Amino acid sequence: MVSGKRFKGGERSMSKAEITSWDKNILQVSVPMDSPLRQVNSYILSDEDGRVTIIDPGPRSPDTENCWLGILQELDLSWMDIRDIVVTHHHPDHYGLAGWLQSQSGCKVWMTERAHAEARLMWGLGTGEDQGNDMDEDTGNGVDNDVGINEILPDYFIRHGMTEQWSNGIKAHLESFNSQVEPQPAVSYFNVAEPFKMGDREWQLIITGGHAPGHVSLYHADSGLMICGDAVLPQISPNVSLLPGSDPQPLQTFLQGLRELGSYPVSMAFPGHREPFAGFAHRVSSLLAHHEERLDTAAALLTSGPLSGFAVCEFLFRSRVTTVHQMRFAMSETLAHLAELVRRGRAVMLEADGGFLFDAAESVGEHIS
Repeated sequence: MVSGKRFKGGERSMSKAEITSWDKNILQVSVPMDSPLRQVNSYILSDEDGRVTIIDPGPRSPDTENCWLGILQELDLSWMDIRDIVVTHHHPDHYGLAGWLQSQSGCKVWMTERAHAEARLMWGLGTGEDQGNDMDEDTGNGVDNDVGINEILPDYFIRHGMTEQWSNGIKAHLESFNSQVEPQPAVSYFNVAEPFKMGDREWQLIITGGHAPGHVSLYHADSGLMICGDAVLPQISPNVSLLPGSDPQPLQTFLQGLRELGSYPVSMAFPGHREPFAGFAHRVSSLLAHHEERLDTAAALLTSGPLSGFAVCEFLFRSRVTTVHQMRFAMSETLAHLAELVRRGRAVMLEADGGFLFDAAESVGEHIS
């Protein structure tokens, strides 16, 4: 951190925005969002000509619109000073305001083609060409591409044992995000083979998944700076979700991505949530260890006999889930770990009464004989 300068504007429109100056030409902006995270980090990188690139502008709401009006005022920027918006991944707290900012400024919005396909899957505009309709034999991860994820996910969870008490709230919960991503932007796709220029630097694009398919992190080799979105977070373990129609092995993808990201020498990481941090390699190692421990815990639960994904979820998260939002993440992450156990040959998935159960691989013959 160079100056450590933090400032808040005196106008009402800036009352929820805090700006921190880091390094050369990097400003961290805390944009408000719903609980439990409460804020998302947006970053502003300025070029010598005074124009800027905004990374992950946050979800759309009246508060965040006012927040950005205040930010532009505080930094003495006009709409025309916004050259580009970079979206690390499709989640509404990162992608949501991109379309509104583009409608005001005429700037380009950049993301990976894979991340944009996931946005279309999640927000009801259809899926990308790489999305399939077929049922994946290993995960029960089928989807009808003509139906939105808000229609598919409740039934998907029910087939994995979720009670109606929880599943009945999933559809409305997902639809509550629609206003946070409208209008959706016209997207330009990164050329992942070439560096992306912003803030008078050239940044290498590192594409990973698991938390979100097509997630892009940006790395500047000369300075060791890494803008990592939600691929690596301090103090928080990024959610890894198995969702119908998306990556059928998200935990495998996430772990592979962590190993790749951990291979870069990083002096300072700029995450999507919490504060920028050093010790990037150590944090990557901690996350890898966390998921191996979670896999062992889930595998141990299966040794007593077949369990539904929901039953395993209740064991893993029972004291920490109080809302539908938390349950969606907990259930999807549990299924991601169970799919990885199946992939590693440590568990099997069984069909039962139109649903699915998971069992320890070495116990299958014993339990069904």
